[in-house]
Amino acid sequence: MESKRKNIMIMTLSIMAFFANGDNYAVAPLLINIAKDLNIGISSAAASVIAYMLTFGLFTIIFGPLGDRYGKTKIINIAAFGTAVFSVLGAFAFNLPSLIFFRAMNGAFGAGIFPVTMALVGESFETANRQKAIGKVMGMMFLGGASATAIGGVLAFIGSWRIVYFVYGVAELILAVIMIRILPKSKGVMEKLEFAKVYKEALSNKYLVAVIGTIMLVGFSVFGSFTYTGKLVESRTGYNVLSVGLILTLFGLATVIGGRIAPKLRTKLKSNFLLFSGLLGSISLFAISFGLNSIIIGLGLFGFGLAFVSLQSTLVSTAQETLPKLRGTAMSLASFNMFVGGAIGTSINGRIINEFSIGLVFSIAAVAMFLVAFLASTIIRKISARINS
Repeated sequence: MESKRKNIMIMTLSIMAFFANGDNYAVAPLLINIAKDLNIGISSAAASVIAYMLTFGLFTIIFGPLGDRYGKTKIINIAAFGTAVFSVLGAFAFNLPSLIFFRAMNGAFGAGIFPVTMALVGESFETANRQKAIGKVMGMMFLGGASATAIGGVLAFIGSWRIVYFVYGVAELILAVIMIRILPKSKGVMEKLEFAKVYKEALSNKYLVAVIGTIMLVGFSVFGSFTYTGKLVESRTGYNVLSVGLILTLFGLATVIGGRIAPKLRTKLKSNFLLFSGLLGSISLFAISFGLNSIIIGLGLFGFGLAFVSLQSTLVSTAQETLPKLRGTAMSLASFNMFVGGAIGTSINGRIINEFSIGLVFSIAAVAMFLVAFLASTIIRKISARINS
């Protein structure tokens, strides 16, 4: 009975993560339509994307300690309702300022879903099953992001950009209602909410700092390059945005599959698991970098997704183990560093594309991913030795 309850919880949180992450990425094919409808330029329409990302990054740091103080379930429920309401309101934006406001609020509440969900899952499962559970939720989250371009394109084609935000918001609202009934009640683990004190404690933990620093490098190599996969596929194949979105979904499908098989591979490969994941990621990224047709690039995206979720689920599980009493805070730091790493990577890679070629971005990411795997393998070996001693 307990196992069934946990499976239902994971399934619900996974679907919520799918929509919450897709809510952001679905905007990619919509900017032109938004600009025309609101009678503004593309760069002005893109300000709504920036607003979402800025508030998402900022509030990621806030929600983790809130979960530790007031209970993770309560914070997840509030965040779910908030992101749902403002996603729906985004569909009724009447000018640029209103769109920016609704998307900024959407991002702020959306920031509370991922880190606190990971913390809730971490405290709900024992060590043997923790990575698998985290991997399942993480896989659906990135499937939501990877498939959002295609979903957004289809919905916009059927109706308009407003339907996209409305559909995502209604789906999130339904799930938010369901989550009130099925999520296990989680009590706070802190007597007082003191951000400075809690982050001082977290950042004084050298093992946690090492793990989240590595997660920042994952963000740099993965998100910093994945941002441009759509552009690469389009330039190499000439496909339209819908076809490109379907190809990118291979990355998301791989994260779902990888989230399920990663624990088994880790048990089988033991200390070589992360190095294997890094090698797979490097080969896949080189395939994307030099691939000239959709088959090679698609296989590269699939391998890239498998490698990413294997590395990230291991690092996230380890981050929680280094600070088990403040899992929410640990996940806030992990999410924030992944976000910052992705932002830095996206910025640097944009310059590389302008000065050199888009293929070089993925070649650099290939080298970076193997280095990250080597570094992560070394750090986790030391942490495991400390825990077992």
